[in-house]
Amino acid sequence: MPSNTVHRIDESKAQETFGSSCIDLINSALGGQVLEFSDEWFAAAENLINPAPPIRKPGVFVPSGAWYDGWETRRHNKAPADWVIIKLGVASGKVHGFEVDTAFFNGNHAAAVTVEGTFLDGSHPDANTVWEEILPMQECGPSQRHIWKLSSPTAKAYSHVRLNMFPDGGIARFRLFGTAVPVFPSDPDAIIDLAHVSSGGLAISCSDQHYGTKDNLLLPGRGKDMGDGWETKRSRVPGHVDWVVIKLGAPGYIEEVIVDTLHFRGNYPQAVEIYAINSSEQHVAGDANGWELIVPTHSCEADKEHVFPSTLLQNVGGKVVTHVKMVIIPDGGVKRLRVFGKRAGLIGN
Repeated sequence: MPSNTVHRIDESKAQETFGSSCIDLINSALGGQVLEFSDEWFAAAENLINPAPPIRKPGVFVPSGAWYDGWETRRHNKAPADWVIIKLGVASGKVHGFEVDTAFFNGNHAAAVTVEGTFLDGSHPDANTVWEEILPMQECGPSQRHIWKLSSPTAKAYSHVRLNMFPDGGIARFRLFGTAVPVFPSDPDAIIDLAHVSSGGLAISCSDQHYGTKDNLLLPGRGKDMGDGWETKRSRVPGHVDWVVIKLGAPGYIEEVIVDTLHFRGNYPQAVEIYAINSSEQHVAGDANGWELIVPTHSCEADKEHVFPSTLLQNVGGKVVTHVKMVIIPDGGVKRLRVFGKRAGLIGN
């Protein structure tokens, strides 16, 4: 049994609890993968890690039965539980909390769940894999979000998790909140994306994320559509700006910044500014003292990677940076933010 205490979190507190300190480690947009499952007769297990909220299509039937946006297994399971094994989207991560959403499953929802984890260095789980429980048995109700927080993050990092559903039924979404454990290049002078989620980058705060979450800015690749970027609502106040603060995965020396507006064509920002700071604090406020402008106001275009090489950057020479702030003028959407540079030694170098 885990030594951690498990606390149930009201869904209204989910963003407050995990939004500035964690990512969803198994999100399919991050690279999470469903590897194996005991059954998926009614609805596919891969739906569990879809980053989009679950939807309902009442009255729609497919050959296996009613259509559900989630994972649903057959009735009358003879084993104690159905299960699904998921590979994290990062090399490994430490777990802070969990969400099991039974949205629209009512009368066929999972009765209870547990979660187990393991660390495998490049291999796949098999019959000999040793699993350890990280979430003890928790009861589930119909059509609701069940959110649990551990009293402290797991001491171990995990590469795979197994969700056990007792005895069978349906779950719409499964979220695994935690922090990535980055694997950096052995060459300390290698240029990497310091803000990338796999480097440990974290979007810690923003002014608004009405249409698309700030966390999308740091995901791998360039995404598939406008829905997997960061987008704010329309502003109506003269002089308005929106902003997002990113904690880099490691302190570093910035050499290039890329602001990508892919898929944002009628709703990209008019302009962008980038600021940087060196701070010993995990969470740096958007209005904190000490931010230095490194990319002066620059007009944006639709559907484009705006590249700012070292020759266009200001106030970065020989300076260690721990956080960056992107300001968009006045509002709009950005797909990705890349911050390339070399890792520094200690903060304050």
